[in-house]
Amino acid sequence: MSIFSSIKNAIFGHKAKAATPPAAAAPPAASTAPAAIPVAPAEPAAISEVDVEANLTAMGAGKDLNWKTSIVDLMKLLGIDSSLANRKELATELGYTGDLDGSAEMNIWLHKATMRQLAANGGKVPAAMVD
Repeated sequence: MSIFSSIKNAIFGHKAKAATPPAAAAPPAASTAPAAIPVAPAEPAAISEVDVEANLTAMGAGKDLNWKTSIVDLMKLLGIDSSLANRKELATELGYTGDLDGSAEMNIWLHKATMRQLAANGGKVPAAMVD
């Protein structure tokens, strides 16, 4: 699995777990009742409903991490190894063309590119995090 996929799944999966309603018990069928008419299942919520900032804020409650601007802190929050090797791999996945040296420039680019990709994959991301 790619580093970006791990990031996306950690954020979008958090939403899916929180939004899953408990299963309702079906009422017992009466023996004299007519045959039940099948009902189409409800359509799943659109993936564009995933509020990235809200999910990350909830995940980061009580933690001293600056995930809104730091790719290292974002990865730490999600339980993903934030080592230079993994950030280099993420940079390659997302098309970074600069030096893969872990510089502030690379890390800032990585954070914004990650947020842009989350938005492109159905996440609701504040404009300040992608510009």
